[in-house]
Amino acid sequence: MIERAGALMLIPAGIILFYAAQDLAPVGLPTSPASTHVAPRYIEQGPSETGAVNMVTGVLADYRGYDTLGELFVIVTAAFACLLVLGDRSPERDRNTQKQ
Repeated sequence: MIERAGALMLIPAGIILFYAAQDLAPVGLPTSPASTHVAPRYIEQGPSETGAVNMVTGVLADYRGYDTLGELFVIVTAAFACLLVLGDRSPERDRNTQKQ
C-alpha cells in the first residue's frame, strides 16, 4: 500500500520535471545565458578582480566564497555525524565491554 502511494506521488512529480526541462537550453549551446553573460565576465575580468592565476580558484574562492564555505560546513557536519553514529569501534573498547 505504501509503495503504491509513493509511486502515485512520483508520477506527477516526474511529469512536472519533464515539462520544466523542456524550457532548459540545450547542453553546450553558445547562446545560452550562462555562456553569453556569466562565463565571459569571469574569463575577462576574473584575473584582475580576484588576483587568482587559476580561474577555477578565483571563481570558487572569491565569487562563490560563501557558497563554498556552506558546502564545506555541510561536509564537515556529515563527517561528524557519521563518527557519532559509528562510535568508537576500537578493539580495546570491545575487550573492555566483554569483560564487564
